[in-house]
Amino acid sequence: MFGEVVRGVRKGHAWTQEDLAERAGLTTTYVGQVERGDKVPSLTVVLKLALALELTPSDMLQSFSLTELRETFR
Repeated sequence: MFGEVVRGVRKGHAWTQEDLAERAGLTTTYVGQVERGDKVPSLTVVLKLALALELTPSDMLQSFSLTELRETFR
């Protein structure tokens, strides 16, 4: 779910994964893993991504409903 948000915002900026990785100080491989949901980013990585994407962390998490979260983490 989080990766979909990252991918959507990144594409909205017309950036490649490499562009985002460079701006966030991460590797391209790691950005791809986050976008696919293969990696769960730490809070530090969420903050780096938010700053790179010119968002607040809360903006990135805003689309998650309580119902979705409960179903995902049962």
